Amino acid sequence: MSATGRFWSARRVPAGLTALVLLGALGLLLYDIASERTGHPVMEWRRWLADQLATRPLDDGWIVGIAVALVVLGVWMVALAVTPGLRKLLPMSDDGKAALRAGIDRTAAGLMLRDRAMAVPGVRAVRVDVGRRRIRARAQVHFRDLDDVRADLLTTLGDGIRQLGLARRPGLSVRVRRPAR
Repeated sequence: MSATGRFWSARRVPAGLTALVLLGALGLLLYDIASERTGHPVMEWRRWLADQLATRPLDDGWIVGIAVALVVLGVWMVALAVTPGLRKLLPMSDDGKAALRAGIDRTAAGLMLRDRAMAVPGVRAVRVDVGRRRIRARAQVHFRDLDDVRADLLTTLGDGIRQLGLARRPGLSVRVRRPAR
């Protein structure tokens, strides 16, 4: 992970639960196979499962439903393994020498930018949505020319984004309009 990369969540609980379930299931299967090899009868659940798989056709609703559920569970687990979590944290830049990395919550960044935008003369209300790649600001103007307010908002919000000190500076989209009558 690079110094300016996104934060990854630890995901200890899902990994631990998955490991425990797999350990239990595989331990039970290994015990049953070892007991069968030593001459003991096979456990009833394994006999029932083998009978069900031998007698049911592959297009049976239960077989297809269980297969789809297992595929969805597998895809979900792979997606959890390869994607970073903590998507609400935006990484902040550093000099590369710090032992700790800093990040800011996207909601907190949006509130800070909204407060700055409300200080622009003529802005009646503003909504700021902070994404990972783009910041969208939508403002209602009750006096002043729309183009003047848009220019002031672009300057003010641009300065605010620079002051956030983000590792990757997101794009800025500003829309201004008059309120509906």
